Amino acid sequence: MTDSPESTLRTWVSRRSYPVAEGRRQARAVIQAPTPGYLSFTNLVEAHVLAAMRREYRLKLDTVRRAVRYVQRELGVDHPLAREEFKTDGVDLFVERLGKLISASGGGQIAIREAIDCRLERVEYKERRALRLFPLLRKGQPKAIVIDPRRAFGQPVLVGTGIPTAVIHERFHAGESIRHLANDYGIRVELIEEALRAA
Repeated sequence: MTDSPESTLRTWVSRRSYPVAEGRRQARAVIQAPTPGYLSFTNLVEAHVLAAMRREYRLKLDTVRRAVRYVQRELGVDHPLAREEFKTDGVDLFVERLGKLISASGGGQIAIREAIDCRLERVEYKERRALRLFPLLRKGQPKAIVIDPRRAFGQPVLVGTGIPTAVIHERFHAGESIRHLANDYGIRVELIEEALRAA
């Protein structure tokens, strides 16, 4: 759901249990997965945020790594990409502390707030924890699909419903029309179309 190639995800992800000989590889990774071959919801949010930073804002991977290391080390936050509401000017990454914007990728320099107005808006936070992810599969996509670990066991569902996109996809490919599915679920045709695009 991050629209990132598997090889790219492998580059971004490491496990905490790498042997010392692979320390360089682990240090260069941005996302720490707890289990080999699996991503937690937190990891999924991190991958989404990282993909957005790279695709939408064209941020360099080294910039993101510096910001992640700074927030982990200086601010004591695990999984910063999932727990911090980063802001960017397209060059650096910033976090807010005590009403001030701090350049996390710039080693903690204070930034001028008026110059920073871009946000990564596809992750919903509460009390500095990612709660819900609205995956972005194409530019300009509305927030019609949500991944919420508290609903449908974390499967992508249509916003405002508990309908998994996979179920809509299966029914459509079994021969049901978009209009029939929309009528059956009592939702707009556009939401069915978004579910089919997501699946």
